[in-house]
Amino acid sequence: MKLLAKTLIAACALVAAAAHAAFPERPITMVVPYAPGGGADAAARLLATRMGTRLGTSVIVDNRPGASGTIGASQVAKARADGYTVLYDATPHSINPHLFAKLPYARNALQPLSLVLLMPNVIVVKPDSPIRNVADLAARAKAAPGKINFASGGSGTVQRLAAELFRQRLSLDIVHVPYKSGGPAISDVMGGQVDFMFGTMAATYPLVTGGKLRALAIAAPERSARLPDVPTVSETVIPGYEAYEWNGVFLPAGTPEPVAQQLREALVEALKEPEVRQRLSDLGAQPVGSTPADFATFLKKEDAKWGEVVRKGAITLD
Repeated sequence: MKLLAKTLIAACALVAAAAHAAFPERPITMVVPYAPGGGADAAARLLATRMGTRLGTSVIVDNRPGASGTIGASQVAKARADGYTVLYDATPHSINPHLFAKLPYARNALQPLSLVLLMPNVIVVKPDSPIRNVADLAARAKAAPGKINFASGGSGTVQRLAAELFRQRLSLDIVHVPYKSGGPAISDVMGGQVDFMFGTMAATYPLVTGGKLRALAIAAPERSARLPDVPTVSETVIPGYEAYEWNGVFLPAGTPEPVAQQLREALVEALKEPEVRQRLSDLGAQPVGSTPADFATFLKKEDAKWGEVVRKGAITLD
């Protein structure tokens, strides 16, 4: 009887191994829980093509925007854990649990695969703003409580929370002006209707180099090669300050390790391609490519940071 049981277990293991070895046998769906045309969508489409080539199948991007990314994330969390549905998510993934009373999926229903990229935020003002640098911004805000305002694409965005973290660390009284998206927010900063904002490198870099915005500081530990003359927030007024946009890939929890490994290898190898790295750099992003364990550690830090910011700021969804 014991011999029969061992034989059955061994046979099941062989069948499972054969199934994994055959992966992928059909196209893979990469769910992007944000609208087409944004930074996450552009990066996902670039990587999906390269991953498909390496995996020998198509990786199809499926945009499922809404509810700050939770609709698309929920779809993947509830999908079969077979490697054919993956999630390409971004910073709101770490923010949403602190803003929504209840997520439409269990937080442990997704397993991290790899951190894809980091993109620092940039503090920008209109070109002729009287605010000359980030220290000047802080000084003016302290001298005139409630008079300096900042824009964002909404309460659940990292731009909003980056400004709130800035406000909390310096004990400033500044006013949040939320917009429905980042585009109109940037437009009103350019027009002077709003004093400043934290914008993504991808969205602000062309406007800074084109003279339509002026960059005060980078929200990263080191200066950006794209804007080498712009100091970091850390080297000016808040040591250790960081506020990144990040992108990463997740799988439904329980995805077999051999399948997950194939997907991660395809992703990491794609991120090493010179053309991919250049195109991501053009978006203002720093390619990463990590182990699931390193990505999980990163996510814990992001979760703790933004959770504290939300609680201290009593931030709610617009």
